[in-house]
Formats: sequence, structure tokens, C-alpha cells
Amino acid sequence: MAVRATVSRFPQNEDVQESSGLPWGVTVTPFASKDENGLSPVYGSDGDLLPRCENCYGYFNTYCGIDQWAWNCSLCGTLNGLTSQAISRYSRPQSCAEMMSSFIDLELPMEGSEEEMMQARPVYVAAVDLSSSEDFLELTKSALQAALEALAPGSLFGLATFSHKMGLYDVQGPIPVVKNIFISPDTEGTLPIEPEDVMPLLQFLAPVETCKDRITAALDTLRPTTSWERTTGAGQGLEGVVMGGRGFGVAMETLLKYLGSEYGNTFALARVFAFLSGPPDYGAGQLDTRRYGEQYASKGEDADKALLPEQTPFYKDLAAVAVQAGVCVDIFAVTNEYTDLASLKFLSIESGGSLFLYSNTDDSTLPQDMYQMLSRPYAFGCILRLRTSSEFKPGHSYGHFFPDPQYENVQHIICCDSFATYAYDFDFTSATGFSSVLDLAISLDIFFTQNCIFSCANKDLDMYASEQPVLQIAFQYTVVVPPEELSASRLVSASRGKHMLKRRLRIRTLLFGIARNMNELYDSVDPEAVLSLLVHKVILASLEQGVREGRMLLHDWLVILTAQYNDVSKIVQFKNGGSIASQLDVAFSQCPQLQPLPRLVFALLRNPLLRFHEEGVHPDYRIYLQCLCSALEPGSLHRVIYPALMSYSTPDKQAYPRHSLSRAALITSGSPIFFLDAFTTLIVFYSSTADPALPFPPPQDCLLRSTINKLKQERSITPKLIFIRGGQDGASAFENYLIEEQDVDGSGFTSVMGFVSFLEDVTQSVMEYMK
Repeated sequence: MAVRATVSRFPQNEDVQESSGLPWGVTVTPFASKDENGLSPVYGSDGDLLPRCENCYGYFNTYCGIDQWAWNCSLCGTLNGLTSQAISRYSRPQSCAEMMSSFIDLELPMEGSEEEMMQARPVYVAAVDLSSSEDFLELTKSALQAALEALAPGSLFGLATFSHKMGLYDVQGPIPVVKNIFISPDTEGTLPIEPEDVMPLLQFLAPVETCKDRITAALDTLRPTTSWERTTGAGQGLEGVVMGGRGFGVAMETLLKYLGSEYGNTFALARVFAFLSGPPDYGAGQLDTRRYGEQYASKGEDADKALLPEQTPFYKDLAAVAVQAGVCVDIFAVTNEYTDLASLKFLSIESGGSLFLYSNTDDSTLPQDMYQMLSRPYAFGCILRLRTSSEFKPGHSYGHFFPDPQYENVQHIICCDSFATYAYDFDFTSATGFSSVLDLAISLDIFFTQNCIFSCANKDLDMYASEQPVLQIAFQYTVVVPPEELSASRLVSASRGKHMLKRRLRIRTLLFGIARNMNELYDSVDPEAVLSLLVHKVILASLEQGVREGRMLLHDWLVILTAQYNDVSKIVQFKNGGSIASQLDVAFSQCPQLQPLPRLVFALLRNPLLRFHEEGVHPDYRIYLQCLCSALEPGSLHRVIYPALMSYSTPDKQAYPRHSLSRAALITSGSPIFFLDAFTTLIVFYSSTADPALPFPPPQDCLLRSTINKLKQERSITPKLIFIRGGQDGASAFENYLIEEQDVDGSGFTSVMGFVSFLEDVTQSVMEYMK
């Protein structure tokens, strides 16, 4: 569980927090195998015996005071009694994970019999769009073949198709058989017959280890639905115009109910892979894609606001059904046609799934993404809970989860891998904040300075530790343990070929310091964590008020931060309303931790997340980026917003580890080879002046290739790899990332020379703000 705070030393009170100009919060990657410092949790058992506070329900941890009979909660200070069982347990502290570390992972008892736990199996269902092209189906088949290779033995697999009808495949017999159910064109309609009556669920779900060849044979039978089939199936005459034929909404609703009927008996986890080649345009859940185009321009509506909200609650309601059924939905859209992902996204992100968008089939990384997604560990049936000490509380929460309808600060996550990241910002519960704690710390400093006996201060020191800001994150989850990983104590005959469910409780408790002044607060900033909170906030503002509002929010934030920093640093002083110092420090030259922020804000303003519709940003691509960025850990998000550019003197020797994204940096470096990491894209660029003797592309056994391969293995998605030889190949794919000499187009702010001009504009805005 990796946790990164925007500031490692918390603000003293609400006034300090607001005047600092900094967002206050954390990012959490709960299923990461290590923390942000590379340390693993201490593993243990008997998680159900872990003491909990009778007041705030926080878990006992290493920051709690404990004596022979009781313990003090580090979150709320409540004194809690210990049971005789706990007293006995804690008499041997080295045998208890919770006494050894503040980062623990404990086994929990599972409900039901051991036999039931071993019979539960992971289920995967592919829903394939047949209202598509041959190229789309070939790509989908390749992706599913990759998925079959990644799935562990013991998994169950089902194949379904949809168009104007829904097909269910039985692949457990000698020949694959498909049974079709026609979908009503009525937007309120459902299937005329229940899928269970067409094919029992256990007949539909086939064991991968024994039926892989038959599943492959079934995939080979997939063919696009012809226009003749669509018109006649939809009840239109042969001479009629083809209107619709992609009954995605009905198909997904049917599959969720189909799988949900056996939840807890047949499967432990169910994932649906939905392959979509265009917008749902038939039956319930169909979307009106005419809203994208000239009609909004003619009506004078703000397209950047109109195309971001969903046009129907259908898929958001369907996501609630998926959560209830314990089904995770991943959507793979392979299309350059407007598909209205703004409406469809809820089905994936609220069920713990992912949303992928590929503009064409030619260079799609769909098969690689499928294999990577299914090869890495993931948890399911997760509950994430964040608790704080009494002086502050969680405000907004951000991420791909389903909020608990009853309890605050509790999120349900159907499926969670080691990359999935969530964010929270904080609010003070009172105006005083941590002021009393800071006063105690200052008094202790005076105490020690006056050479008081240390033993006299021990009690006060303990009091100070117990009053510091505390954050506790509890993550309860289930994993499927394959037979080979089961305990050696089990009889091999009993566990052979069967999977075991394991329920676990991962807890991380963190103690934070308090900044004594604004300079300490600024020096404790984590710029990547700040960027994460900013991205979440501007995405939310864009969805609610439009892209223009999101841009203005970001620009104004940087202006306020710059003004506050200059005021605190006494760089600019005002007298009689006028400036007596002409030079503002907009580069944060006296605070290294703040220095990356102007570039990050500039880059975010240039990113398609916040570019205007009229600048050529496709609304589906914007939604895809929103979904991607709102689930990334801070380091990866940094790459998306401001890519890393490094140079090499040869493929085996790095020249400089980091350059700014400018042509000037390329020219002054004098290096022949540049490598750009933009997270979703990796580019190797050979300068036009590079020695022709340098091997192109770089050989497989060189340092540059090793770096590329390592990055590809560590990514949550497969980045595209592009090689460009300057002077011979088109270089626009690389040059488009050199943003610092490009305009921030359409911002509404004066900017004609890129980053330098942007800083000049910020300077003018700060001067106006400070008057």
C-alpha cells in the first residue's frame, strides 16, 4: 500500500492551509505490494482478533499507547480495555504483526465451509460486438487468445456476442454451439426469454484448462453481422434504411443478471470483457450520437461542456447492478467513431474495471493489454476505508470505486490491481486545527533547551506523539490462491486443481508532522502528489462546469500559490497599493519542492484533458484520458502530463537523465539520440546530425533497449514504441511533445511564446492579484 501526501508536514490550521495555496490530501495505491519507500507489509494471521476502538472503530496499531490492561486509540484518544485473549497475545509482541509494524497484512476467516471456498472459481466472460468489421473481429480474437494464455487453470470462460441479437456459446461439447436471442428494438425492452432458460449458466461457463481448443474454435466462427441480417432482424423491410443493430445495453444488462444469479456459489470473481466497435444504437441503452457534430455549433451550445456529461443514466444504473452482482466490467472500444464514452464509462469505472480506447486496428496494443491485465495480481470484493485523527477529516474522494450508500469514507471496489490509485483531500474539523499540538511541541523544545531532565519530559513526549495527525487506511480484500500456492500442510489430493479464496485485511497507519511555519510547509511538498490532486479537481470541474472553467481554476490556482509564496518569502512588498519591487519570483527559486509546479501546470493546460473541442480534441479521447489519469499513481501521471525526455550519446551510454521539453534543450545538449517517455507512448528519436554509424534502431542488447523493456513491463498499459530518424522520417510525433515553445492555444490568456510567455502572464496576474 503506497501512500503519498501532498505535504509531509501538515498545515497548522485552516487559515494556514488556505493561505498556503496548496491542496491538502493523499493518494493511496492500496494493493501495491510495497509502500512508497519500497517496504513490504508484515504478514500475520487472526485479523478478526485485531482490537478496534469502541469510539471511532479504528484498528490497534504501533502508535497506540498500551499498558497491561488497556490501550489508547491513536486516532481519537479513547481508552479501550483489552480482552484476556488480547492480553495473552500481546505478552509476546514479536509474534504479532500489529506490534511489529504500522503496515500489516492479516488473514481473515472466510464465511462458508472450506469446501465452498475451494470450489469458487474466477469467471471471465467476453462480450463481442458483431455489428463490426472483419478487422475488428480479428483483433478481438487475438486479444482473447492472449487472454486464454494468461488465465490460470481452474478459471471459467464464457463467450457471448451481441448485435440485434444476443448469442450464448456452448463450448463444452465436441462442436461449439451458439444459441441466439433476438433483442427488442424498444428502448424499454428486455429479452423475451431468460438466458438461464436458453442455456444453464454452468453450461455457458467452460473450464479453460479442458476447453481452450474449443473456445478457440468458437472464436474462429465469429463473423460480422450483415446489413441484411440487421434490417430484417430489426423488423425493417429489405429496402429499409439500416438504423441501429448494436444492442450493447441489453446484452450487458442480461449478462450481469445472468452471472449475478449464481454469485457466491459458482464464482469468486466475475469479469466481463466488452469489445465495442461503435456506439450502442439499438434497444435499451442506445445512445444518440447526433449530439456530436455541427448541431451544437448551430445551437450556440458549449460543446466542451455538452459532450462531457452522460446523456442517459442507463449505464450508471447498470453499474450499480454490476456492483451488487460482484461483476467487474472492462470496456475495450476500438473505433474512431463518436461512441459517447461519457455515458458508457460508468459501467467500467464504478465496477472497478478499465476503459480502453483504440482509434484503429492497425497499431492497436489490445492483445498485449489483455495479457498484461490478466497476468498481474489483483484483488476483488474490496472495501477501502480511510480514518483520521479528530482534528481533520476526509473531504472529497476520487477514483474508480462505488461509494457505500450508508457509511461515509467507505468505498467498494469490485476489482483492484496493484496500479489502481485513489485520492482524498482533507478538511479541518475546527478552526484551531493542530494549533494545540504545535504549542505542545514548541513547549517541549523549550523544555529540552533549558536542559530539563529527559525523564521528566517523557510523559509530555508521549502526549505529543499521541496528538500528532494520524491517518489510517484499511483495505479489506479477497484473492484467489491457485493450487500450487496453497499451504503445504494441506493434503495434495484435496487441493489439486482447486482454487482457494483468501480474505485479508491490509492496514497502514501513518503519523505526520506539523509545519511550524509556511516555509516548512512549502519545503515538505510532494509535487507529483500535488499534481494528482490537481488533475482530479480539474477533471471534476470540467465535468460539472466545462473545460473552460477547469482551465481557469488551474490558472488561478497557480497565480494564488505564486502570490502567497512571494508574500511569505518577502520577495515583493507593497506600499500604498503599488509595488516597490519589480521582480516577482514565479519560478520558486528559493523552494526546490515548488519549482516543478509551473511547468506541470503549463503542461496540463496543453494536455488534451484541458484543450478545447474546437482545437481538435475528440470528446471520447478526452473521456478516455480522464479515466486513465484518474486511476494512475503520481509518478505515472507525471509522465502523462509532462513526459520524461533523456538523451544518449550512444545506445549504450546515457548522456543526460532529464531535459526540458523544448527544442533549445535538444540543440544545446549536442546528444545524437533522445528517448521520450510519455507513458502511453515511447519514442526513440535520432537527431538529423547523428553519426550514420550509430545503429538504428537501437540493438536489442543495448542499455536503451533494456530501459525500454523495463518500462514496458512496469506499465499498467502497453505503450506504443516509435522509432524516428530525423531528416528521413516524419518527426511530428516527437516534436508535438516539445511543448515549451508552443502556445497555450485557446486559453483566453495572452501567450505567444509558450512557457516563457506563460510565466510572464502568470507574473502579470499575480501583480493584479496582490494589489
